[in-house]
Amino acid sequence: MSNVEADPAELVCGDLPAPARSVTVLTPRDVPLGGPRAMRVRRTLPQRQRSLIGAWCFADHYGPEDVAATDGMDVAPHPHTGLQTASWLFTGEVEHRDSLGTHAFVRPGELNLMTGGHGIAHSEVSTPDTTTLHGVQLWIALPDEHRHTARDFRHYAPPVVEVPGATVRVFLGSLAGSTSPVPTFTPLLGAELTVAPGARLELDVDPAFEHGVLQDTGGVTVAGTKLTSGDLAYLAPGAAGLELVNDGTGPARVLLLGGTPFTEEIVMWWNFVGRTHDEIAAYREAWQAGSDQFGRVEGYQGAVSWLPAPELPHARIKPRRNPTA
Repeated sequence: MSNVEADPAELVCGDLPAPARSVTVLTPRDVPLGGPRAMRVRRTLPQRQRSLIGAWCFADHYGPEDVAATDGMDVAPHPHTGLQTASWLFTGEVEHRDSLGTHAFVRPGELNLMTGGHGIAHSEVSTPDTTTLHGVQLWIALPDEHRHTARDFRHYAPPVVEVPGATVRVFLGSLAGSTSPVPTFTPLLGAELTVAPGARLELDVDPAFEHGVLQDTGGVTVAGTKLTSGDLAYLAPGAAGLELVNDGTGPARVLLLGGTPFTEEIVMWWNFVGRTHDEIAAYREAWQAGSDQFGRVEGYQGAVSWLPAPELPHARIKPRRNPTA
């Protein structure tokens, strides 16, 4: 998905104090995406309180959306650099095309992981049979030594793992005895958990990781802090266990994201992740000029052939990083 806000946010986080609580709740903000079919998403990363969780640098949560009322998703070819996109659906189906030549479908419970690296372009369109669209779009920042890597695309359908009080699908990293075969450039965790009503779930986690719990349906309590739909709970490294409690009458679904703290400063604007303002400006100029850096997306049949980049801000874009302890 493209970060096609009319005025893409540029946030500076370096001067903020470290969170005082063991659990910090990040509440989402509604963002209208551009393109010929605008749709609204709930964005929890990045924020002024926190730019990344591990290398996870972007989280959009959308739906359940009645496609008959909104026309669903239709995002024309757009570029990415310096990141990976992780697409995960709960309901619906999205057709993916990219300049690597990939033509694939995003379906519920299946990971599509695209690596932009030096440059890639892709399009995303909900399929005609989709009546309800509901899912998340996640971005992963690539570390400096790998951020110019070649384009890549991976698909993985993780098995459903039964644990006491919950089911787990691990699409990146390892959890509850399940390990994803999809390689990552930094240590990461990505999993969907459905917690049964009245259940208390205790998970062994890597204490070197920081974690985020994104609430989808229902409501859970994370380490004693209650979440509502759309909230993202942040937990700092240090704990070897994570407790989730569902005291509701129906199942609660969350995404668990984690990774070792990403200590590099990044410049993130529109669909680009770089290290300096000038680098971002060069990416924008290359995209506007139709550079081969991003390649061509074949087969997209939308109303426009590509998404032009917005204008750069008048001020120089500053690096962002997380609060320091």
